[in-house]
Amino acid sequence: MTDQLTNRLFDFIESSPTSCHAVNAVRAMLLQQGFTELAETQPWRLVPGQGYFATRGPGSIIAFRYPKNDFKAFSIVAPHSDSPCFKVKGSPEMRVEKHYTKLNTEVYGGMVLNLWLDRPLSVAGRLVIRTEDGVRAQLLDLHSDLLIIPSLAPHMSRGGEAGAKPDPQKDTLPLLGGEEADLLSLAAGRAGVAKEDILDYDLYLYNRARGAVLGGGAEFIAAPRLDDLECVFSAVTAFLQSENQENCMVCAVLDNEETGSMTRQGANSTFLEDVIGRVCLCAGMGEQARQAAIQGGMLLSADNAHAVHPNYPEKADPSSRCYLNEGVVIKHSTRYATDGVSAGVFKRICEKAGVPVQDFYNHSSNPGGGTLGLISGSHVSIPTVDIGLAQLAMHSPYETAGRDDLKHMVNAMTAFYNSVFAWQGNSCRIG
Repeated sequence: MTDQLTNRLFDFIESSPTSCHAVNAVRAMLLQQGFTELAETQPWRLVPGQGYFATRGPGSIIAFRYPKNDFKAFSIVAPHSDSPCFKVKGSPEMRVEKHYTKLNTEVYGGMVLNLWLDRPLSVAGRLVIRTEDGVRAQLLDLHSDLLIIPSLAPHMSRGGEAGAKPDPQKDTLPLLGGEEADLLSLAAGRAGVAKEDILDYDLYLYNRARGAVLGGGAEFIAAPRLDDLECVFSAVTAFLQSENQENCMVCAVLDNEETGSMTRQGANSTFLEDVIGRVCLCAGMGEQARQAAIQGGMLLSADNAHAVHPNYPEKADPSSRCYLNEGVVIKHSTRYATDGVSAGVFKRICEKAGVPVQDFYNHSSNPGGGTLGLISGSHVSIPTVDIGLAQLAMHSPYETAGRDDLKHMVNAMTAFYNSVFAWQGNSCRIG
């Protein structure tokens, strides 16, 4: 099972160079399982026992199974679809001494800039194309070793440039080709459109290397964008294999977490709130019933976590130590939505399913970042626990995690989706 699951994860990551490609891959998985796509611009009519999904923007998708009109609560898992990378600016070609063409880019998310140097990169995203009656968006993946960001040799940096923090407007601009190289011409040729019909675009650089299994006992995996496509893949896999006759199961893959979620499709938007509201409206629920369905449910905010680093063990919390292959991580901090009760409920679910868990706390001198749990909770106030899988080299173009942990996460999410909650104040009975 682990070998098949790992290869499926690698296939999913390879098909998801950007958030919009990840949503397209999830959409294909849902359609294959008989889900119906809903448009936010149209009325919704839901049939008990059927599955549905809606998209917003290029990189967010929310799927749900509608069990019956008088369902009890919402069971929600919410990972994010985006990863740190470089975004291509407008008019990107920059000619250098009539011999080179480099691309003008900007940083997307909290990247480790120097790790992107001296490795083959490609370009993917979407094109906005002129049509006779308007515009259409089209996915694009050049899917070739196209670019490289060359580092400065130490022999040429006696002034210390090679050891300095890279300047993103100078040191990390990728080399595209010779004097005549033209990114939009390459994009137009791949998309089968005229270059002059490309009105705009959202294009990103990505590492197209495939994932690998490594370690003396083949116990580790390494791949691009494990943060957070490993959680996206786990959530969708668990969602599709789960069944709950009482709760409305929801899988919410949200975009732009790496830049603060402040978009119409991010966790700080109304997307999740709107979908939940429309489901309740179709179920004939009034306001009190809608609030009860939210408060009677639970949300897993799923985003990978920091493992103890073998070369920097002192960076981890002294007493709460998370390791690869030791199980699902429950994240505790003022930056996370987890509290003692939500953590306890999730631990009990995992305990019943035989899934190991471990607790993460930040080192008090090195507070980490947050994720979408608190932000989403400001719109949908539901009991929430922040979880993830332990990994190394977060925000790197190639990250490392535990091979067994993928199975642990899928099993934990499946057990969560299959559970029914009966909240009584700060107590919860799990069925």
